[in-house]
Amino acid sequence: MILSVINQKGGVGKTTTAINLAAALAQWGHPTLLVDLDPQGNASSGVGLPSGPSDGVSLYQALVAVENNRENGAQSDGLLALRPAIAQGPLPNLSVIGASPELAGSEIDLSENERRDGLKRLLAPLRDEFAFIVVDTPPSLSLLTVNSLVAADRLIIPVQCEYFALEGLGQLLRTLEKIRRFLNPDLSVMGLLRTMFDPRLALSSQVSLELERHFPQLLFKTLIPRNVRLAEAPSHGKPIALHDRRSPGADAYRRLGREVLERCGTAPLAPHTKTSQTALTSKNS
Repeated sequence: MILSVINQKGGVGKTTTAINLAAALAQWGHPTLLVDLDPQGNASSGVGLPSGPSDGVSLYQALVAVENNRENGAQSDGLLALRPAIAQGPLPNLSVIGASPELAGSEIDLSENERRDGLKRLLAPLRDEFAFIVVDTPPSLSLLTVNSLVAADRLIIPVQCEYFALEGLGQLLRTLEKIRRFLNPDLSVMGLLRTMFDPRLALSSQVSLELERHFPQLLFKTLIPRNVRLAEAPSHGKPIALHDRRSPGADAYRRLGREVLERCGTAPLAPHTKTSQTALTSKNS
């Protein structure tokens, strides 16, 4: 299943969610691929991949290869184009396709050819290899983001528990309806995720209640708290489960991973035990 983590508004915990949800699904025993589609590369650095141009094949180069094959009338092999770009992540069962700054140039290439399905063609052959493919999208409704929406089966929308959250959410849902109508009729929203929740602030509780009132069926039960350890984990290049497995942020993303599995009708394949967590932490320290 391809899950795109999306919100056109920046600073809502989108990349944090993509990283830590992918890590949680991997720790629950499911082979998971994290795809960094944001040219800023924050998801890549957040799991310890080096930033900057890569000497190997990048996601951008794979997209260009698929488009060149299409223009030349050749049969595109997305797996062949993308295979060298897949790196081992910091956890067992977690693989990563990192971003590079040159990915920003794909916007020009895509706009010239009006291509919206390049990412779908690339990721389709990987469905048999990975139970979950989690895509971190740019914080805008760019052509890269549209590519992620065309490729995705389900969407996870992080919503910051602050003032402008509902206004931006309404605009995003209207855009998604257009994508579903014209480009991907099978696309659906798996859930809305409340992020940066602070129970000490009345505003956080008010926004949370409004979301419960307007979207009771879509809202995840899990709330992601404001948490210092969660905020500092990317600077160490680790998911929160490796940086501080006992923190409230780690516990929240463990529960979110379990909730995502439930919504997919899938069971965990491995327990989230303290023993396995300790071993993983030692291995990656």
